[in-house]
Parts: sequence; structure tokens; C-alpha cells
Amino acid sequence: MGFFSAVKKFFTGGSSAEEKKQEHLEEVKAEAADSADEPAEAEEAPEEAADEPESASAQPEALAEAPAEVEAEPAAPAQPALSATAVPVEKPTAAPAPAADPEEEALALALRQAEPKLSAWLSVVLKDVEEADDLLWKRLGFLLRALETPEAEARSFIDDFRGWLERMEYRWLNDFRSELQYRLAIALDMEDEEDERDRLFSKLQAGLARTTERFGQGLKALFSGHTELTPAFWDEMEELFIMADMGAEPTFALVKKLKERASAAGVTTPDGLMPILEEEVEAIFKTPRRIAAVNAPEVVLMVGVNGVGKTTTIAKLAYRARMQGKKVLIAAADTFRAAAVEQLEVWAQRIGADFHSKGMNADPAAVAFEAMDKALKGGYDIIFIDTAGRLHTKSNLMDELHKIRMVVERKHAGAPHRTILVIDATTGQNALQQTKMFKDTSGVNEIILTKLDGTAKGGVALAVASQFELPITFIGLGEKMEDLRPFDPHDFARALLGKGKE
Repeated sequence: MGFFSAVKKFFTGGSSAEEKKQEHLEEVKAEAADSADEPAEAEEAPEEAADEPESASAQPEALAEAPAEVEAEPAAPAQPALSATAVPVEKPTAAPAPAADPEEEALALALRQAEPKLSAWLSVVLKDVEEADDLLWKRLGFLLRALETPEAEARSFIDDFRGWLERMEYRWLNDFRSELQYRLAIALDMEDEEDERDRLFSKLQAGLARTTERFGQGLKALFSGHTELTPAFWDEMEELFIMADMGAEPTFALVKKLKERASAAGVTTPDGLMPILEEEVEAIFKTPRRIAAVNAPEVVLMVGVNGVGKTTTIAKLAYRARMQGKKVLIAAADTFRAAAVEQLEVWAQRIGADFHSKGMNADPAAVAFEAMDKALKGGYDIIFIDTAGRLHTKSNLMDELHKIRMVVERKHAGAPHRTILVIDATTGQNALQQTKMFKDTSGVNEIILTKLDGTAKGGVALAVASQFELPITFIGLGEKMEDLRPFDPHDFARALLGKGKE
């Protein structure tokens, strides 16, 4: 949401209302000094004009944070110098300032005293809030005004969130508090803020608990059971990696690299090897940067076999785009699976995205063609095209996917800009076969790994990344909208190896 990108003066040391008034007072006094060459009568007017800002600045600081619709009266501009023959005119008395809201004064003070992070600010404004009622909307509105959000855009954010609560039938704060923080973190572009990173790492550790139990604990046992890097140690490490669904080829390549680095560094003990292992695991996930700029609308083609969570992943990606202020269209080109179109339409309604379909059994390429027309004419920022859950063994379905790609490319140069393969982490080694087939036939350039919270096979992420050199951009750690999180190689590597956050 673009209006949040220029905020946070209220919390990050920007000029307060008192400081702004003082600056104005100094400007007026400077103008008075400049007019010192004028007749004496002319000097009186600037002095009188300077009195008014002082009167305004005597009001409590919190008035500067009052609702946008109850703004303090602006200070009168400095009067022009009077001529020697001019007759002084009595200056009208300024209207009294509106009374300050004691609750908002207290909120303003508490927000300024809180740690400058989103969770702390929310703790202040959500104090004593238990459900989605008038108190919640009043407090949330105050927070947005304190962040200098334009009134119309703040109202749009609140109305959008209120509508989502109604559609999801959420009432109590405990049901939606984390969702509210997630929305604000995206809108404020604060996902990299330390507090949000802590939340993500905690969720990542919880999601990888079963994988860590097998892989991380096995690693600890391996390292504690040996005092030297013997051949037996390396053999056990290879077996451990393969059992974690990392795959034979990636395992042998990783262990070979570890041996070489340990030898070059003179490392002879397992304890000395651990930092090298962390670095190598993290390096597997790093891929070259690519140009992200596109000619709008950005076209995202979603592919993957049935049952991997592709539909809900589309909804979560579209939801993130909506929270970033983008106009979103979802196209249902999966026209063969029973209820696929209806399911995607329900998700589109829930998240507030627009939707296009031609119903069941329609030609998928025709759906994509019409959706591209709608996206181009409607000024959309991004379009997600769902495709059928093609079994990677069905060449005719792969041919159909190729046809969809050709259609969107003819309609919009450079499209599709991203082709995302959704993989279910619970499938283990089958994920490698799927990735190979889709990469070879569909031009896949991005991976989303789902269901990491329910598997002990999270090591497949290492296998996919190392074998195909495709970036993993998001990981699924649960069912909620907020559970699709950006992939961080460093944090994932540490969580996978059973290490805590640094």
C-alpha cells in the first residue's frame, strides 16, 4: 500500500508539531528583521504577527496528532509592511483551538515512549481491545493518522480489513491480531524489521520442527559421536543427508565440498566443521540476482501437480500484492478439476481481488487470452493465472501449458514474467522429478515450497536448490494468509540445522 512508504516521522524523530510552529515563528521574526529599513510604523505588524504562533504552540503537543478532520487552525501569514500613511487595522482575534481528546493524548505519549517497532505500537493501540468493535477502528484510525496517512487511504485500509473480518467471520482479537500485524508489516514495508524477522524465525523453527527432529538432532548426534573427521564420520554424514531427502547427487557434492574446505582450513574436528557447514548450506540457496522490472501488468503463471496447495498459494500471493497497494486479477485456467474454478473464486472474494473465468471445461488458453485482455484494458498491476494440476507424466497437458505461455506472450511482450512451480515438501524425492519436468518444458524460474510445517522431509529444499539452481522465493508454514513467508537462506539454513537465531 503506497501511502505507508513515506511514514513513521511520528516514531522516528521527525519534526514534532511544536518544532514546526517554532520554525514558523523564527521565519516570521526573520521577515521582521528584513523589513528594519522601513518606517517604524511598519515594524509593529510583524511583531504582532509573531505573537500568534506562540499562542498556538502553547497548546499540548498531542493536538498535532489529532484526527485529520479536526486540524488545528493554521497560523496567519505575516502582514505586509505598512506605509507611513497607512492606518493600522486591528488584527481579528483567533478562534479558540478545539479541546484535545485525553485518550488520544495518552495514546500519543505511549506511542512515543514505546520501542520503535510495529509489535510495540500495536500493543499500545490494542490495549483493552478484545473484539472487532468501534474501539478497534478508532484506535487503528488513530495509529494511521499518527503515521501521517491521508484520510481517504487510511479509511480504505480500515474498510478493507473490516470487510475481510466479516467474510472470514472473525470477531475476537486473538483470532486476527497476527493477521493485522502482518498486513501492516507488508503495507509499511517492514518485513525486514528486526521484530518481524524474529516472528518469522520463530515460525520457521516451529514449521521445521519435524525436519529438525530428524535432521538437526541426527546432526548433533553425529557431531557429538566423533572427535575427528574420519572416513566413518563422512560416511555417516552422507547417510544422514540422504535420509533427510536431500538426494544422492546433492549430498555427494556437498560432502565433497565440505572435505575440501576442511582440509584447506586445517579443520580436523566436527566442532570446527559446523561453521563451514552452515555457510555451505546457506550458499546452496543463493542464486544470481535478476531484473525484476516488468512492463505492467506483471504476468505470473502458476504451475504444479494436483494437491500441492497451488490454489491457496495463489490466494496468498494475490493477498500480499493487494496489501502492497496493487490492483490484482486472478484468472482460473484450471478448468478440468472439479470445483477448481469455484474454489479460486471464493478465495478471490475473500482477499478482495478481481476474478476472471469461463467456467468448467473451457479452453484454458482461451481463458488466459481473455484474462490478458481484461488486465491490459483494466489497468491491473499484476495477474495470476492458475493452470491445471498437470501430472508431469502427461505430455499432452504439458503441451497445453506451452500453448498458454504462447498466448500470453502474443498478448503482452515479455509475458509471462514469472513462472512459479509450487512443490509440496511432504513429497520428498518426487519433488525433484516434478521440478525437472516443469523446468525443461515450462520455463520455470521460481519455486515455492509448501507444507513445510507438516513434514520431516524439509531437506528436499536443499536438493531442489542445489540440483536445479532455481530460487526458492516463498515457503508455506501453515494455512493462514500470513503463513506464506519470503524465503531467507540464512535463517532457513540455521533452522534446518537446529541452530538458534543469531
